[in-house]
Parts: sequence; C-alpha cells; structure tokens
Amino acid sequence: MSAFSALDSLSLSTCWCSDRHTDGYEMVEQMVGLGFKKIELSHGIRLSLVPGILRAVEEGIVEIPSIHNFCPLPSSVQHAAPNFYQPASSNSSERDLWLHYSNQTLNFAQKVGAEHIVMHSGNVNFFFTSAESKLEKWIDHSGISFQKLSESEDFLKQRERAMKRIQKVSEKAMLRLKENFERLLPNAKEMNLTLCLENREGLEEMPIDSEHEMFLDSLNEPINAGYWHDTGHAQIKHHLGLLDHRAHLEKMAPRLFGFHFHDVSECGRDHQVPGTGTVDFHMVSEFIRPEHTLVLELSPKLTVEEVLKSRDYIVQKIG
Repeated sequence: MSAFSALDSLSLSTCWCSDRHTDGYEMVEQMVGLGFKKIELSHGIRLSLVPGILRAVEEGIVEIPSIHNFCPLPSSVQHAAPNFYQPASSNSSERDLWLHYSNQTLNFAQKVGAEHIVMHSGNVNFFFTSAESKLEKWIDHSGISFQKLSESEDFLKQRERAMKRIQKVSEKAMLRLKENFERLLPNAKEMNLTLCLENREGLEEMPIDSEHEMFLDSLNEPINAGYWHDTGHAQIKHHLGLLDHRAHLEKMAPRLFGFHFHDVSECGRDHQVPGTGTVDFHMVSEFIRPEHTLVLELSPKLTVEEVLKSRDYIVQKIG
C-alpha cells in the first residue's frame, strides 16, 4: 500500500472533536482540513450534529465507512455513551431500548453510506462491589507499575480471583447478549451491514476476549457479524496478562473487519499518539489487509499537531 493510498484509506474518529462542535458540517470540515478523506462517526454524535453531517455526505466532501453504536445518541443524552443501554442487561426494558437505538444506528448507517457498525456489548454486574473495581483498588495500593503487573505473582492471584468471579456471572449475561445480537442481525443482513464486535479494555465487558471467536460463530447470521480490533484495548489486556496481543490478532484475523489505532502510555493511559507508547504497530501492521477499515481513535485532549503526528505515523507504518 503506497503512502498516498494509505492516507486515503485512513479515517479519523469523531471522538477526538465531536464534543467541541455544535454544527456537524463544521466538524467534518475541520477533520477533512487535516487531510482525512474518511471519518468514523463515534458514539458522541448528538442529534444536533446530524443535519450538518448529512449535508457533508450529500456534498461528497467526506466518506463514512464506519459508525459506532449508538449513533446518533438518544435524544436525552448529550455525551458519549456507548453503554447507556446494554444488550446483556437483566432488565428487559433496557434490552428493548438497546435494540431500538441500535436499529436507529443501522438506519443512520444507510443514510451516510457506512458499511460497518462498531459494537460494545455491555458488561456483567455485581450486586455488591464489582470484581474489577476491587482489583483496581488492589493495584492502586500495590505500588506495582502498570508494565510490571503481569510479572507479579501477587497480582496474578488477585487477577485470577477477579476473573473467576466475572466468568461465573457472565454465563447468563452471554445468553442475553447472544439473544439480542440475533434480534438485530436480520436488519443488519437486510441492509447489508456488518455488526463488528469490538474488543474492550474492561475486565467485566462482554464477551471475555478468549470467547470472541466462539461468540461470533454461535450467531445465526455469522456472515453479518465480525470482529473489530482496538489496539489500545488489546495492549491494556496484554499488560494485564489476559491475552497475548499478537496471538489474539492471529486468532481473530479471519473475522477481522477493521481497526481502531491508538497507543497506550507506560502508565496505562490509552487513546494516545501512536508510536509514543507500548503498542507494537509494526506487529499490528502485519494483519492489515486492503479491505479493512482503518480508524485513528484519539483522545479529545490531543492537539491538532498530535493528530497530524498520529496520522503520519500510521500512514508510514501501513504504507
């Protein structure tokens, strides 16, 4: 892939700037002005931004290969909220609302010409203290650096204790998750859209990474469901010893539709400038194929200069 075609294929996620804009057209203009011909509509697109976005698409100034559920947001929500309603919830009303707003996302995807829907899948819940928050408190008091956690036997014991609790309560949640994905998939199939299961950084978010392949294979319309690889989230799990980044990509490569590119700092902060942290982007680049959708997903705290640095680094790596 040449540098020119690499730049043409790279999208910038609106998560970097959507909260700073009140007009969708002006938002798109800013992103296009940074050299991006494509963008991803993330999960912070308020209804007020929609008219301008549609105008930009109609005028042909930008392409939108992917959008992130929920997009646009429910009318009552004014901030990024991909987990506002969850498909694995034990509350049937919440699951119905998840389906309603997910279908709204599919309809919007057709309007803007997107092919892929990036999906969060909810998390398990604990009646009292969650396993993950308990582990996080242990880490905070341990004095162990983020990069050294997986080398600590004490941490590994604490982590395994947490994962056993999570796996135990995840069984019923996974049944609800499968049921609700299968309620949405017929519409995705009819619209020729792909629901892309994104790997997540949270321990309690579903499915557990080792179960991604099995979950996708279990769905009744597997051709319209796939995997979306987030480099930062995978790297966080890599540091926690919960997966091997390369091995996970190798396993999921046959179901892979796209990437979120961002880096993870030495202290574990993600959505940072690629090339400044701990993600091995040379390794990641080995799994990129021409048909994949490639997206820079950067923190809104990053400057324009840092966005351009991120763009140039990724273009050089995949070019």
